Amino acid sequence: MTQILIGYARCSTDKQDLAAQKGILVSFGVASDRIYTDHGFTGTNRARPGLDQALAALREGDTLVVPKLDRLARSVPDARDIADNLAARGIKLQLGTSIHDPTDPMGKLFFNILATFAEFEADLIRMRTREGMAVARAKGKLRGKKPKLSDRQQQELRRMYDTGEYSISDLAEVFSISRPTVYRTLGRQAAVA
Repeated sequence: MTQILIGYARCSTDKQDLAAQKGILVSFGVASDRIYTDHGFTGTNRARPGLDQALAALREGDTLVVPKLDRLARSVPDARDIADNLAARGIKLQLGTSIHDPTDPMGKLFFNILATFAEFEADLIRMRTREGMAVARAKGKLRGKKPKLSDRQQQELRRMYDTGEYSISDLAEVFSISRPTVYRTLGRQAAVA
């Protein structure tokens, strides 16, 4: 039985690029057609189609290669679950240049420490994001999504609705917006009045 290297790469947002991770995996000996990716999925989201495909492609004796542990999982329970599942199937896990050995107590400890740091890093990112949004909101720079209609268009929509001659569907068609947007606009206009 020949050992096959299966690679997995992930980035959290659509604006990020997977080229660096793919390059690292290729340098580790993973064939480019055996690299599975998830683009725009966070590590905390367990429903990742690329990871599911990579796990399904693995057979006993194969090795799952990941550039760094935080690309595989962002929580200790998730990382443990994936590693335990792989070990039970007779599949090795390579994190960067190191192969994780679940039977070695030091290897197990090191893996758990790495998983803890990955989870800690994810928590810090979430905390900083919330803090940054709170500061922006306090300065009036974070107001949410801009309304689809200008103030004048919103007033005209309200005027047309008040005449009783136009239904919600008619207004949605006239202003090229969805019915829920018509309802939201009417609600905002009622609150202003």
